[in-house]
Amino acid sequence: MRYKEPDKPYLSPKNKATEPNFRRYNITFWKLIAGVFFFFVLLFAAVAFQFFGKLPSFRDLENPKSNLASEIWSEDKQQLGTYYVQNRSNVNYNELSPNVVHALIATEDTRFYDHSGIDFRRVFSIIFYNLIGKKQGGSTITQQLALNLFSERAHNPFKRIIQKMQEWITAVKIERNYTKEEILTMYLNTVDFGAYNTFGIKSAAKTYFNVTPAQLTPSQAALLVGMVNGPGIYSPINHPENALKRRNFVLKRMADENFLSEGQATEEGAKPLGLNFKPIDNNDGLATYFRAVLKKDVQKTLADQAITKADGTPYDLDRDGLKIYTTINYQMQDYAEQAQREYMRALQVQFNNHWRGHSLWKEIDHFKDILDQGMRRSDRYRMLKQDGKSDEEIRSDFNTPSKMDLFTWRGTIDTTMKPIDSIVYTKLILRNAIMSMDPTTGYIKAWVGGDNFEHFKYDQVKMGTRQVGSTAKPFTYAVAIENGMSPCMEVPVEPVTIVTDGKAWTPYSPPKDNIYSSLSLRKALAISHNWIAANMMQVVGPTAVVNLIKKMGVNSPNLQPYPSIVLGTFDASVFDMTAAYSVFANHGAWTEPTYLLRVEDKNGNVLFDRKPRVVVAMNEQTAYVMTYMLKGVIQEGTGWRLRSKYGLTNPIGGKTGTTQNNSDGWFIGITPQLATGVWTGCEDMQIHFRSTDLGEGANTALPIFALYMKKVYANQSLGIKKNVDFDPPKNGVSITMDCGAYNQQQQQKTEVDKQLGF
Repeated sequence: MRYKEPDKPYLSPKNKATEPNFRRYNITFWKLIAGVFFFFVLLFAAVAFQFFGKLPSFRDLENPKSNLASEIWSEDKQQLGTYYVQNRSNVNYNELSPNVVHALIATEDTRFYDHSGIDFRRVFSIIFYNLIGKKQGGSTITQQLALNLFSERAHNPFKRIIQKMQEWITAVKIERNYTKEEILTMYLNTVDFGAYNTFGIKSAAKTYFNVTPAQLTPSQAALLVGMVNGPGIYSPINHPENALKRRNFVLKRMADENFLSEGQATEEGAKPLGLNFKPIDNNDGLATYFRAVLKKDVQKTLADQAITKADGTPYDLDRDGLKIYTTINYQMQDYAEQAQREYMRALQVQFNNHWRGHSLWKEIDHFKDILDQGMRRSDRYRMLKQDGKSDEEIRSDFNTPSKMDLFTWRGTIDTTMKPIDSIVYTKLILRNAIMSMDPTTGYIKAWVGGDNFEHFKYDQVKMGTRQVGSTAKPFTYAVAIENGMSPCMEVPVEPVTIVTDGKAWTPYSPPKDNIYSSLSLRKALAISHNWIAANMMQVVGPTAVVNLIKKMGVNSPNLQPYPSIVLGTFDASVFDMTAAYSVFANHGAWTEPTYLLRVEDKNGNVLFDRKPRVVVAMNEQTAYVMTYMLKGVIQEGTGWRLRSKYGLTNPIGGKTGTTQNNSDGWFIGITPQLATGVWTGCEDMQIHFRSTDLGEGANTALPIFALYMKKVYANQSLGIKKNVDFDPPKNGVSITMDCGAYNQQQQQKTEVDKQLGF
């Protein structure tokens, strides 16, 4: 039987023409698909082989180049501030509130724990949504991290495709090298939160809510996570309505993913934004002057010791996330700044009232020159000079009213006034500085370098020096005590003239101090008698005094062996003078004042540390007798108001100081656990109180010490004990400090001398 082929279907001429075209189109389509596929494979391979730019290496992954703020820490583990170009500080995973993690995963990457860097299911669904006009992002948290760490989003479509592939490869590398918890932490440490240069969850929590990341509530976490993809449009400061809607959307997503119940989400969503907005500024916060001095010190030490990163490049405090550990006590620093504000506000009122109705131009020496110098040193003057203005045009500008910010003790005020008048105003602002340290360890506990760092940048603790006045007298008395003299020794109250190189010097003594026929050394120091101090200088000589002062850490250029140094005619800093007085409280040993303990890199490796030097400046007996002498200042001398007005009757030694024309007021006080120095004066020495009753250190400096110490004593957790006296030497004291016994000894000696015919 012959095989018969089946009948072929009938094709019209039109269908016959269409069949080859369909096949051709079909083949072309698949070729196109294959071509696109192979193009992307080749493109992906080219990206992987780094033809379009270097990909992060494993070392880069271990050390991502993000700008990390360097952190300054107090001894009591409080953050004093940061140095930064981007205000970013890292946290660990265990420092994160679960609310932050849940909000991030619910909003940005619900399958975060299920993928390995790339969520292909999400990629294909996102393609579909974008095709139908519902634009959505397809990046996982890991991909976003890769972008945050190593590049910025490209705007060119082709470059963005390349970048997306680089993100995929980097994301996979990240997933292979880090745990999910580490990835979440790294992501939250790198995110930009927009306002006031705020980067990372730690800075954001502090800036917007003044809390730590661990303390963030669901609504707070939702608000911050909601800002991640639009820190500008979802800013709670600039767009609170948008921020509220976005926060509530994040809360709903947390409920959808079972991180919150529906009831919790509703309850949290009903809350207001609840901001406690505190933008971080280097001019704000505690210890602003200290932080500025510290930064220069750390930078200099890193450079001098050639301490660099592993690649040989120098450390950058604003970018490399160093940890700087200091001796400053956060609470004591706060107390010192509070004491300054409380008293200086009242003292400034005294000063203003004192000068009201008086002509500054007539009564202040060279006042016109002072204003002219102030004008030429101003930023305004320099800018006008840079703009090519003539001196006449500049003076015209300074006499034309304009808007400006002015410092007051009640806060900065906005006002309109002539710039030249603002210089007059500023020149009449009293300045103040405080330093407090542990005399035994040398550790500085508080450092207030001026009135307000935003307005007056110059540090008056370490950088500035002024005449020290009568705070120098104890140095001369200490040499006398070291030579065996007793605090009870009586010296006649009479003028003293000392001749040096043919030049005679006779110090002035106010009439109120000259009503006595004689004074003991202790009483003479207590009332700060100039003639008795000069008498001691004549006995011991200026060279011995200068040598002791230098041993005690004061090395001023104008500290020369002249008799007048007994009255404090040399300049010194609050830093040096406070440390010098610590010798009396520390059994005669000078311990170098220290404010920096160590500096670590971002991984906790110690770059360098500091250990204070110790120098034996005087014997232990002399130091102890000097504490007895200095307690006399408080008990019966110029420091009496410390007891009478402020109620500090516990063992405290100290000395007031007032320089010529009342230009500077000093008080340095010591206890067994603290040495604290306070200075007050105007920027220019020619501007001062006209009355010693107002301008003396007992009125301008001592009250700040008193207020500070009262706050310190009130906080028992600080361990600064109130009723503790200075320890006597272990081997006892050979110098007689009991004036009754001393007088009896002197009487007996006189009788013996008479019998022997002396």
